Formats: sequence, structure tokens, C-alpha cells
Amino acid sequence: MTKAKNGKKRDKNPVKQKTTPLRDLLRIPGGEPVDLTSHKTDATPGGPKDKAAGVLATARMGERLADLQERLYAASTAGDRRRVLLVLQGMDTSGKGGTVKHVIGQFNPSGCRIKAFKAPTPEELSHPFLWRITQALPVPGEIGIFDRSQYEDVLIARVRELVPPSDLGRRYGRINQFEQSLADDGVTVIKCFLHISYEQQRRRLLERVDNPDKHWKFNPGDIEERALWPAYQEAYEIALERCSTEHAPWFLVPADRKWYRNWAISKLLLEHLSALDPEYPKADFDVAAAREQLMRDAP
Repeated sequence: MTKAKNGKKRDKNPVKQKTTPLRDLLRIPGGEPVDLTSHKTDATPGGPKDKAAGVLATARMGERLADLQERLYAASTAGDRRRVLLVLQGMDTSGKGGTVKHVIGQFNPSGCRIKAFKAPTPEELSHPFLWRITQALPVPGEIGIFDRSQYEDVLIARVRELVPPSDLGRRYGRINQFEQSLADDGVTVIKCFLHISYEQQRRRLLERVDNPDKHWKFNPGDIEERALWPAYQEAYEIALERCSTEHAPWFLVPADRKWYRNWAISKLLLEHLSALDPEYPKADFDVAAAREQLMRDAP
């Protein structure tokens, strides 16, 4: 022990306080009722102190994320079947596309598989609802990103009453079984609900209306969907409650602040990839002999 200037004793080797993993802070407990109104959309749990610090911290994670991605891909060449699936769900303007641009942009695109799910095509409607999802899954070594996902079939399907209630009820169980099968096959599923406020959505939609360069992003139908906001919030609460499981938990990401959203999802990816800790495969050839041969060769 030493004395500080104020005369108080100070420990030479202070014990560092453990930081709670972000995946523990943002995780939705499975099987418990979810009330979205109790979660602030502009909160920054576990995050940097402000926007500037958040942007810097996100950028600094880029190199580590890229390294882990390369190791994951390299490991697959030696038979490692592990891969990652990031699911992005949220109301319009919550930032699904922005996340792909700012977060996934830190990865090597050749190792990513990005799929944006729109309204089902006639062919997709002719199959069970999970069929089109299975066609877009990442292969070993890849990082897959779903902009919307299988959850559209219990969200818009519930709000718009597109299927009978009995069929809708069974879909939650089928989704859980499907995600369990993914986990059993080496897929790390990271499901992020981007939680945005009604007023923040209004501001972002107005930005699109007021800027001619963003008119292509605006759909007048978005205004009609806003009238169904309470129904969508209820549909999300049910999906989060019924489908946050041990093998595929939901993470609630406050999304009013874009910088925090980007930081949080980068951090979640970093935590999960670090836990996987993929390793470069060992050489399956005689390294010394190959080097000696290269040193001797001549044109």
C-alpha cells in the first residue's frame, strides 16, 4: 500500500472491476413476458460515454472482427463447420440496412452472405414458411446476415392476419426447433431486435420525404404501417418472449442512437466470435521442405 497526496492509502495493484458482457446486458430472458415500453429506445447500456467515443470504439473493433472472421473462414477449410448468423429485426427505419453498411462493412465481403427478405414470391409461398430461410443460410466459415428473417412469418403474419391463428401459434415452436437444429449444426445465432421509438421513426421518415436523394427509400405504405404500431409492438413482444432460447437468445438493441446501435452490434459480434475462438489450421505439408524448395528454385 502507498499513500496518495490526500494522505489516504492507495493499493499499488488495484483489482480491475469485471465488465459485464454486453450479451448479458441486452439479452431477453426466454419465457418471461416482454414489455417494450419498459425499455428505453435511446438508452446506451454498457456503451461508450458519447457519440464520438462510440464511433471511435466501433472503428477500433474493426481489425479484431476482421481477424476473427478470417480465422473462422480458415478453420472451415480444415473441416470446422462453425459459422455465424446475425438476424436483424425491427420496425421500418430502425437501422437494419444501416447496420449492414456500417458494421458488416468491416468484414471481408467474400466471407459474408447477406440476404434481405422481402414479401414472399409465388414460389416461396408454395413451400413451408421456413423453406426460403434455409436457402439463404451461411455455409461453414461464413458470417450470414439476415435483414428481416423467419420472424416476418409471426410478425406481419400476425398483424395482417395472413394465416389462421392455429397455424400462427405453431410457427413459434417450429422456429425454435429450426434454430435448435442450426445450433446443433454449428451455427451461432445472434438475433438483434432494433428497438426504435415511434417519434424517432417519424423523424427518420420525414428525412426521407424532405430529401429528394432519399425519396427512393420512402414508401407511402410506411405511413399506413405506422397506424399499426401498437399491433406490431405486441407481435414483437410475443416473438421475443416465445423465441428467446438458450441456443438462440434475442438481444434488445436500443436503436434511436445510430452510433450506439452500430457499436452494440459490433460488440455482440466480437463477443460471440471471441467465444468461438477459431484457429488457423495447421499445415498439412512439410513446411521446411516447401521453404527449401522455394529458396532453390530458379527461372
